[in-house]
Amino acid sequence: MQSLKRDEEGALDELIVRKTQGLMSVATRMLGDAEEARDIVQVTFVRVWEHRQKFRERWSPNTWIYRIATNLTIDHLRARQRRERAMSLAGTSLRAVDSERKSLAELQQREVEEVLLRLVDCLSERQRAVFVLRAIEGFDTQEVSAIVGCKVSTVRNHLFVARRKLRRELEVRFPEYAPGSPIDTENEVEDG
Repeated sequence: MQSLKRDEEGALDELIVRKTQGLMSVATRMLGDAEEARDIVQVTFVRVWEHRQKFRERWSPNTWIYRIATNLTIDHLRARQRRERAMSLAGTSLRAVDSERKSLAELQQREVEEVLLRLVDCLSERQRAVFVLRAIEGFDTQEVSAIVGCKVSTVRNHLFVARRKLRRELEVRFPEYAPGSPIDTENEVEDG
């Protein structure tokens, strides 16, 4: 980050190499669309470069970058929802899987991912961000708190409510997945 603050573009290149995959994972899971996620990640690095002088040493670089990406993703989700409401679209469509080229295990994994992507639509933007960062990406509660910009207790509350909503939606919309689902097996108690 110090190299970035000295306007060294090579530092940005190195940062892009190190952080792109993780940022893509978070943005794709939040948005449900890899192309939109790529755009978010590109804009994230543009913002990092534009705001490099505002970075403070007391901050974690990882948290700062993920916070930028998460905020951009939340803004994108909100804009998408406004567009969808304006156009009176009922929901988003998910890509079909070419079952002839996939093994049974890959099909089952993709099916579970599609179900999860459909279910996260019931969550608010903050709940979705917290759920993806904590339950799927594995960030600890403190990191999620810093990335999303809220208290640890608020992160825990968002996660608890998100899991409860997802469990309820799963039971209603996809009852065949409800028994023993990954959502049900997660502990409600968080690290702190």
